[in-house]
Amino acid sequence: MATAALGRLHEVARLYVNFFQPSFKLKSKTRVGAKVTKKYHLPATPYERLLHDDRVTDESKKQLRQIFSTLDPVQLLNQIREAQRTLAQQEVGKGGETIEPSVELSRFVESLSTAWRDGEVRPTHRKPSTGPRPWRTRVDPFEKVWPLVERWLNVQPDANAKIIFQRLQATMPEPFQPGQLRTLQRRVKEWRTAIARRLVLGCDEAASVMEQQEEVIG
Repeated sequence: MATAALGRLHEVARLYVNFFQPSFKLKSKTRVGAKVTKKYHLPATPYERLLHDDRVTDESKKQLRQIFSTLDPVQLLNQIREAQRTLAQQEVGKGGETIEPSVELSRFVESLSTAWRDGEVRPTHRKPSTGPRPWRTRVDPFEKVWPLVERWLNVQPDANAKIIFQRLQATMPEPFQPGQLRTLQRRVKEWRTAIARRLVLGCDEAASVMEQQEEVIG
């Protein structure tokens, strides 16, 4: 029974792909040094390519047109889904049961927009972001010098992170790496946000915000 279901799946999938599934075909490829430029024909189905191929006889083209006139892409897609469902049920040990159509054709058409939800998640699927992490994945390189940076900011609040970074480079015995500038920029931005909240919310609220930020940063 599995062989028959698989044969039916290939039979229907062959018609659907050859007559209704357009694809790109390479037209030319040009190499200039290490750069490769590829050009493609307009997307078309294998059926359309055969009709435009002079090597195919008129009789063969006529037969292809007759087959195409009898096909319905929605019905083919429905039959593909049913064959897949039959194979899946046999895989879990339900092969002896009678398979009834899952839905009528009209209901199947209505469900196409949400049918993807019933499938398995692809291995390349990326999970949606849950927001910023409340913990650090690396040691904060500015943890020891942050009190000094804060004093500099209190004296010169409009100083940007790049100037402070250059000042640290000239002051500290072990220079920071250029890639750590982005970390300092984030810390300076969080410090300015806390100062702005202190002006708007008051000292108590700002102190609470500062403590929360220090927990996140640390």
